[in-house]
Amino acid sequence: MKIMLTLPSTLTTTFVVAMEHLSFDAESFVPWRVGGPHGRAATVSLAAESLRVIHHPSPWKPVGIDLPDTERTRLRRMRQHVVVSSTASPHELPGSVQAARAVARAVAAESAGLLIDPVVGGAVPGCERCAGEPPNFRLDDGWLAWDTQVHDSATCPPWDPAGTGTCACLRVTSRGLRRFALPEITIDGAACAHNLCATNLLRAVAHRLVTDHLAFTSTHPDAAERPLDDHLEIQPSDQSFLSGGVAGLPFGVRLTPCDDLDVLRRAGGVHRLKIAPTPGAGRISCLRVGPPSGFTGSLNDWLCATQGATHTSLASPTPARALVA
Repeated sequence: MKIMLTLPSTLTTTFVVAMEHLSFDAESFVPWRVGGPHGRAATVSLAAESLRVIHHPSPWKPVGIDLPDTERTRLRRMRQHVVVSSTASPHELPGSVQAARAVARAVAAESAGLLIDPVVGGAVPGCERCAGEPPNFRLDDGWLAWDTQVHDSATCPPWDPAGTGTCACLRVTSRGLRRFALPEITIDGAACAHNLCATNLLRAVAHRLVTDHLAFTSTHPDAAERPLDDHLEIQPSDQSFLSGGVAGLPFGVRLTPCDDLDVLRRAGGVHRLKIAPTPGAGRISCLRVGPPSGFTGSLNDWLCATQGATHTSLASPTPARALVA
C-alpha cells in the first residue's frame, strides 16, 4: 500500500546563536567571513533573501530546549542573539539548510556564542572532522534528535531487564524529520528496557526515509505529493552509523500514519518549523513504525530480532530525553 505524503512549496528552518554581545554586523559578515564548501551557497542565498541573518539585541528565551546544566547556565548570561533562517523548496535540501547552519556556526565562532537548533531542541554539536560545517551531508551530524518518554507507568512491571514481555511504557519519537518535508517517526508501546534498541531502529528507518526522500525531491522538483511504501526494507547501509558501529542484517518495517498531536507535543520542538502552504487536514505529520505484516511476536520480540547480536538491555529504566543522532 502507498502512503501519499504532501510536499510543501517551501520550508523555513532556523538556527539561533546566543551571545553576550555582538561586535560586528551579522548580515554583512556572511559574504566575507563564511568560507569553505558552503560559502558561495550562503552568499547567493543571502542575496536572494532566501537566507536571512537577523540580530536581536535581547536575550533569547528557550522553549522546549534540552541543554546540559553548563550550557543552560551559559545561556542565561547571553544578552543578545542572532537568528539565521533558510527558506527553500524541498528539492533544494539538504544544501539550503547546510548553508544556513554553516553561517550560524561562523557567527557563533566569531562571537563566542552558543549555537542552538530549535527544531531538534538542543545545541548543535561541533564537527570532529572539520573546522566548521561538514562539506558532505550526513544525517547523523546532529540533524536529528530523539525524544524518549515513559508515558504509561501502569504497564511497567517492577524493573527487570530480562522481564520485558509485559512492559509497554516506552515511546520514542524523532525530532527533525519535518525539516526535510517528512513526517516524524515514532515507536510506541515497547519495553523501557529497550530504549536503545528502539532508538537505533528509528535511526536506521530515518536514514532510509531521508535518503530515498532527497533522491525523490531532487528528481521531481515540482512534485506536490510523494508516494511512500508502507513497508520498507532496512539495509545494512542504513545501520552502519548506529551505536557501536555494527551493521545488522536487513529487516522490514511497517509504517502507519498516526496524526497523533500528543505524540508530537511530547516530542517538543517539532512544531518549530514554518511550512508553506499551511498544512491541511490531509497532511501526515507522524508515522508509527512497527513490525512488518506477518510478524507473529510482540513489539519487544521484533526489536530484539532486528538488533540481533547488537541488542543491548540498559542498566536503568530511566530514559534519556532528546538524544542527538
